[in-house]
Amino acid sequence: MKLEVKDLKKSFGDKEILHGISFPIESGKALGLLGRNGAGKTTTIRILMDVFRADSGTVTVDGRPFHPKKFRIGYLPEERGLYPKKGVQEQLIYLAQLRGSSHADAKEQSMRWLKRLGVEEYAQRKLETLSKGNQQKVQLAQTLVCDPDLVILDEPFSGLDPVNSQILKDVIQEQIEAGKLVIFSSHQMSYVEEFCEDIVLINHGDIVLSGDLGKIKREYGHNRLVIGLGEEYQEPAQILRDYAGDLLRVVGSRKDQVIAEMKEGCTRKLLLKELLDRNLVPEEFGNYEPSLTEIFVEKAGDQA
Repeated sequence: MKLEVKDLKKSFGDKEILHGISFPIESGKALGLLGRNGAGKTTTIRILMDVFRADSGTVTVDGRPFHPKKFRIGYLPEERGLYPKKGVQEQLIYLAQLRGSSHADAKEQSMRWLKRLGVEEYAQRKLETLSKGNQQKVQLAQTLVCDPDLVILDEPFSGLDPVNSQILKDVIQEQIEAGKLVIFSSHQMSYVEEFCEDIVLINHGDIVLSGDLGKIKREYGHNRLVIGLGEEYQEPAQILRDYAGDLLRVVGSRKDQVIAEMKEGCTRKLLLKELLDRNLVPEEFGNYEPSLTEIFVEKAGDQA
């Protein structure tokens, strides 16, 4: 199954929030939907859920118009929305029925997910009596209780300790392997890198980067090296500029490492020879692969 967003535009009053964004989502993969606060991520999600109507543009599934009411959508919002004074299983059943499940199926699936997430003992308790981490697991149960076709997770790891985070990781991976359409939105880039093959980065209502994350990283690392000189060198970046400034350009740093871009005509072999000829033996000399955090800051950091 393939969902495609094409040229979506959305305005509120005189302010256009989305300027014509397009991207695909394929089943069996997780898409990382990224952006700073106010970039347009939530608006995009709400259009997919039919909470908002786009001013223009289309959403299709396998080439046919996407009608949210004909698909089961599981949504875990950043701002949690369950009823604190209601029983845990009671509201899971209610919410599953709202999304098309029968009462019997909703009851069965709600207990299945409470057991899977290790909170079945709280099934008859009011939500407000649970710890924050267990409330978060109940929120995930309500996301999946209707066996959704499209799973949207917005900051799903908020409030979870390492043990519960691992449980959630396993569940998300199961959904991906089951062929669901999965949208994963988070500011915790390590989780995005762990789950998502593809990313879409929105900045001020425009897509500024999209595609296969591995390919994006390789492109960003092209012609760049990580060079480590050792602790005895106090200013490694300046040393590299002084010793090999005609061959490289210093573009950043990571702790004791320098990130350098080779100038036109320079090769790794030529650069290493230049350093060795000057009795400068690097402790580390290798290809640079940027983290998603570094790419995010470069593309959406608004340097000005």
